[in-house]
Amino acid sequence: MGTADERVPERLWSTPSWLLTHAATHAARLVSEAFVSVGARRYHFALLAALAEFGPASQAALGRRCGIDRSDVVAALNELAELGQVVREPDPADRRRNVVTLTTEGERQLARADEALAGAQGALLAPLAEGERVELARLLAVLLAHHREAS
Repeated sequence: MGTADERVPERLWSTPSWLLTHAATHAARLVSEAFVSVGARRYHFALLAALAEFGPASQAALGRRCGIDRSDVVAALNELAELGQVVREPDPADRRRNVVTLTTEGERQLARADEALAGAQGALLAPLAEGERVELARLLAVLLAHHREAS
């Protein structure tokens, strides 16, 4: 853990919330750098992934699925549309809203982002064996599900 001046107090080192916060900060940096390397951002990836998995959707539905604020969804979709990765068209059932659809270029970008993300995950989890990686993901999912249900 470095020199005496750089050591982390044991009270912090043994506190899960402190560890999660600092691991998340490191993870966010690795993922951000990976996405930048393929010309993407976290919001881009989330929106493209939602469209790939669930198909065309309204901007509001995408925001809810991805946990992204409405104004951020609009800005990210504007960027993705400019890049030709999504198209927005009026919803035939309700002309007041747009339906967003993934394009072929969006599918290609999602594949590049998936590959970059896999590299970031590998770097983040490098000290863990495969079984430990699976167990960590399972435990984090349990925590997240519990706190989502509680709120």
